[in-house]
Amino acid sequence: MSQAREGDLVLFISKDRRRYLVRLAADGALHTKNGVIPHADVIGQPLGRAVQTHMGVPFLVLEPGTDDLIQELKRTTQIMFPKDIGYTLMKLGIHHGNRVIEAGTGSGGLTLALARAAGPTGRIYSYDSNPQALALARRNLEGMGLAENVELKERDIADGFDETGVDALFLDVRHPWEYLVQARAALKQGGFFGAIVPTTNQVAALLDGLAQHAFANVQVEELWVRGWKTLPGRLRPMDRMIAHTGYLIFARPVESPFGLVIGHGAGKIVWPPDETTADSEEE
Repeated sequence: MSQAREGDLVLFISKDRRRYLVRLAADGALHTKNGVIPHADVIGQPLGRAVQTHMGVPFLVLEPGTDDLIQELKRTTQIMFPKDIGYTLMKLGIHHGNRVIEAGTGSGGLTLALARAAGPTGRIYSYDSNPQALALARRNLEGMGLAENVELKERDIADGFDETGVDALFLDVRHPWEYLVQARAALKQGGFFGAIVPTTNQVAALLDGLAQHAFANVQVEELWVRGWKTLPGRLRPMDRMIAHTGYLIFARPVESPFGLVIGHGAGKIVWPPDETTADSEEE
């Protein structure tokens, strides 16, 4: 957005780094401990500049990024961290026009990012068995103006997905290995599969399941983020970092003739699986 318009979401940032995500209204105002900024002072003006409260305190006014939107979501449970969400979008190859399934929805953090990445020509199908979670996710998506290309579905995914031939599918559920038959039925051949789990025993169970259901190019990864203090004279890492938040698992559903070895290195599988080869793989 080159200029702020009524109805836009904008981000105000104070000198002490407090952040306020606000939808502009002609008669609205941002009230803070440092004073008031009428929305009229922003509407029709370019972003990326400072405005002052009635007390003369400057605030930056910026277009919010996806990370900013996710950070401001109302939530009742832990959502995926932006570091994991951003990497997942890349690994799943999400782009405009994609059809994507996710389960479960939770508060809608990943849903929001998928909806932005797939754009108005894409479609996101988000499944959760918890009606309260879906209601919160719907409010969050509507508040961010991202509900139009999202279908929220209350469903136990053990009963399968309505869609077939989707481009990508992501599972954020406790036992993702229990739903691989359903995932394969929904994904297009060669599509993108992903999941996130918090513990290594869940990773191991999922790896077994992926081998049993002819998924190839299997990868397991985790991401750590270490921020740095942005003072040139005292440039050093922050005292704390965002370390383990979950294991990300990615794979591709393929047609695998009997006995074909697929992939290489840590991602190599044999279909059907043969336990005698499990410890003989070369990196």
